[in-house]
Amino acid sequence: MLPDGWLYQRQVISVAKEERQRRKDFLTPLIFYEAYLKNCLLMNIIITDGETVLEIPIESKTECCRVGNRSYVFASNQEDLFFTFSKEADLRKFHGVIFLMRQGKEASVFNERTDDSSATQYFQFYSYLSQQQNMMQDYIRTGTYQRAILSNMNDFKDKAVLDVGAGSGILSFFAAQAGARKVYAVEASSMAQHCESLVKANNLQDTIEVIAGKIEEIDLPEMVDMIISEPMGYMLYNERMLETYLHAKKWLKPGGRMFPSRGDLHVAPFNDETLYYEQLNKANFWYQNCFHGVDLCQLREAALNEYLRQPIVDTFDIGTCLAKSIRHSLDFLDAQEKDLHHLVIPLEFHILKTCTMHGLAFWFDVAFLGSSQTVWLSTAPTEPLTHWYQVRCLLEKPIFVKEGQLVRGEVQLIANRRQSYDVKIQIRVEGTSTTSSNTLDLKNPYFRYTGVAPQPPPGNNTSSPSENYWQQVDAQGAKQAVNMVNGITVNGLGEVALDQGSSLINLDSCGTWR
Repeated sequence: MLPDGWLYQRQVISVAKEERQRRKDFLTPLIFYEAYLKNCLLMNIIITDGETVLEIPIESKTECCRVGNRSYVFASNQEDLFFTFSKEADLRKFHGVIFLMRQGKEASVFNERTDDSSATQYFQFYSYLSQQQNMMQDYIRTGTYQRAILSNMNDFKDKAVLDVGAGSGILSFFAAQAGARKVYAVEASSMAQHCESLVKANNLQDTIEVIAGKIEEIDLPEMVDMIISEPMGYMLYNERMLETYLHAKKWLKPGGRMFPSRGDLHVAPFNDETLYYEQLNKANFWYQNCFHGVDLCQLREAALNEYLRQPIVDTFDIGTCLAKSIRHSLDFLDAQEKDLHHLVIPLEFHILKTCTMHGLAFWFDVAFLGSSQTVWLSTAPTEPLTHWYQVRCLLEKPIFVKEGQLVRGEVQLIANRRQSYDVKIQIRVEGTSTTSSNTLDLKNPYFRYTGVAPQPPPGNNTSSPSENYWQQVDAQGAKQAVNMVNGITVNGLGEVALDQGSSLINLDSCGTWR
């Protein structure tokens, strides 16, 4: 049986020794894998038929470097090795593996899928107390997690729990409140230090053990009964934390549970003329032909493409949606990491009203499926606002749709090394030649939320708002008149109290007090 490792297609290896050079082309895929030998690591290279080609000792002093876009060289006193890869992506992966091996580390799944610069920025962001505060002060988020955990205490009492991406440790504290025997709080950012201090300050160091590191790289002393985490990003999948959450299942006992247990991404077509032209008008800055004497028009199209590639993070009135949302569900207990590398979501909408469709709106719900109670956390526009808001993706060209028409298409979420996704949208109106599309960068959203309550769509009134308002005023005035005696408001006394007025205020037939 072949070992687990990194598979490379069509490899070329050249070996230079004592001024003689030999070259060998391997059409059969090669497998590179790590092995330990005393104080160093070995990079073993074998052909898929089992024959060992090379063994290369990798130490901190090993001299090696990238050469161009597809080559890598190792230099030593005995011989020089020159590798040529068929693809640049293979070279990048190989370089990452060697870099970690020189530091005495194994290459993790996280490092393979993430650019170093993105990882540095990501963990720095979550190391700030202000960012932890922003999440903790989301009452819907934090309160729902606590309710889900405390409503299912049987799933936690005397159990081992793993908190993935613990941050400040708030979920670990909830697990301890529910009676967990042991909680392993794993946090890769420097927030782990603050988490540790909170645990000690609350005298829970015997229950909560903080482990600094990535879940892909650390070891636990035991398997766990429950995994808890808050791995959701914008549009559910942004930041690719869900893959880390799924990876943590290697520590889950058979029959164990995960909180949350399931995620539903909702997608619906929407109409918002204001939003669309707001984005277009930004690009009009580049339509100036004399900006301080400089003609900017050449960049207008590029600017427009950039603005349209931005997903918009804000909230909206559900009335702007043109059809019932479709739901794409993911069962976290069953799903694998590779399932999240390229998601394809088929779309089918039955249009409810005639107007212009400007794009697709996204929100998500997650479910905590406990043994005693199921609790839902929703980011829908009909629910109280959370720090996830909702996300809307514009089409390059809006399309006109009619009530009763069938709109089909698909959304593709393609994972990238920046811990995010490229979002590809394709839409067509059945029975017509009308189509539209767009490709958006989920890593570069536009945060539009202003704090103002979203307004219903234009044309939403089916009766006169003015008449409705004055009818309410008239009704309120009539009610207030009932609550007055001789033009004086009777404070604290409603209609019911005045009906009982004989026992409170008695007037004789002449209107005098009695």
